[in-house]
Amino acid sequence: MTATAQLVLGRPRSLSTKQMHYCPGCGHGIVHRLVAQAIDDLGLQERSVVVAPVGCAVFVYNYMEFDGVEAAHGRAPAVATGIKRVRPDLFVFTYQGDGDLGAIGTAEIVHAAARGENISVVFVNNAVYGMTGGQMAPTTLAGQRTTSTPTGRETTRAGNPIRVSEMLATLEGPAYIARTSVHNPAAVRRTAAAIRRAFACQVAGLGFSMVEVLSPCPTNWGVSPKDALRWLEDRMIPYYPLGDIKVTPGLETLEQPAIAQKVIQRGP
Repeated sequence: MTATAQLVLGRPRSLSTKQMHYCPGCGHGIVHRLVAQAIDDLGLQERSVVVAPVGCAVFVYNYMEFDGVEAAHGRAPAVATGIKRVRPDLFVFTYQGDGDLGAIGTAEIVHAAARGENISVVFVNNAVYGMTGGQMAPTTLAGQRTTSTPTGRETTRAGNPIRVSEMLATLEGPAYIARTSVHNPAAVRRTAAAIRRAFACQVAGLGFSMVEVLSPCPTNWGVSPKDALRWLEDRMIPYYPLGDIKVTPGLETLEQPAIAQKVIQRGP
């Protein structure tokens, strides 16, 4: 490094140096970094707790430099609710996949959102069951081939894919719900901002917040990492449009830096 070189981006303090176990091209590693950066930006590392799912991200707590709890399959919102109610001073969030959150965990996520629990959720949607072998998930697209739908998902038998964010946005409890992606650098920057805003909502005591992140799964989609990014953009985004889906009145007028500064001042 020359005398004039300057480090402009380093590893977040809240992200461990352990080598991750994810497949090549998987989006979980990117989302992990964005979560850790948001924790750092908001000064939450010393009081953060992540509730891990059953699924590809089952070991998310191994990659974070703060406390973590393992939940039974789909039950992360219930576990997070218990922690937050007993220790409201902590920052508590779940990190879940679409099989965990949108299938066996449907009741937990719906009722946590309906109650307006003051927790945050990072929901990684790759439209397939990852860890268990690539079976059809509730978010699998119509016609998409999986190991349990080798000729493609038939909506006449399996129904249409569930838009979880839109479903939860009909409830009164959520303060902030957004859908983002990690398929290109611009999308990654928008995801980073959405996660910070969701986390800021909790610290400000505004209630339930969730960011759904569309993420590639090259292994179970049967494509290369490069093609997976294109498939996500061409196939997933048209069905799962990106953007803010529900925003508490007044929140949308605040700039992200202002939100971050406000919640840091208001935090215990």
